Amino acid sequence: MAFDFSKLKEVNDLDFEQVAIWPKEIKTVVAIFCIVVVSAICYYAIISSKLPQLDSAKNKESELRNVFESKYRIAVNLNAYEEQLVRIEKDFSSMLKTLPTSNETPGLLDDITFVGTDAGLSFKLLNWQQEDPKEFYTELPIQLEVAGNYHEFGQFASNVANLPRIVTLHDFDIVNNRGELSLKMQARTYRSAGTDTKTDGEEK
Repeated sequence: MAFDFSKLKEVNDLDFEQVAIWPKEIKTVVAIFCIVVVSAICYYAIISSKLPQLDSAKNKESELRNVFESKYRIAVNLNAYEEQLVRIEKDFSSMLKTLPTSNETPGLLDDITFVGTDAGLSFKLLNWQQEDPKEFYTELPIQLEVAGNYHEFGQFASNVANLPRIVTLHDFDIVNNRGELSLKMQARTYRSAGTDTKTDGEEK
């Protein structure tokens, strides 16, 4: 049956004690109105106060999902990670072996002197400086001053790089003194933090 809007005009004459005999059009409108009012009351009294908790729960769910995916990827690749860790530990152990012990550091001065003279340089200064402790190793600086030419300086740097122990060169300063070239620099070698500290410096 069609909805008769003319029946709505009778709303002012309705008797609330005779709801059962109200026209169906008015019953429908009243029912819709009640539903809207009840829905609004429920939303503002119950639902709206829970919305921040819902948003927080969604954010938490997203964080947990990301954590799960991250851990899942690690779990899936666990064997590869373990193999990589073994390789890293092996490489780290190999690097530690290239660091001199306290008993070997004095011999490095002899090695540096040998490769320098082999390159044709003459030494004016070769002296240990104050040790510089780091987190995993101790830095052992050596002050150097040699005389020679550019080719000999280059050959010396190449020879130092080929030493079996780690020695790096820093702070180069070349001075021309009356036609004689003098090279001042700092060489640094390194000792594992677990080894004994070196005793007094040596000078040659």
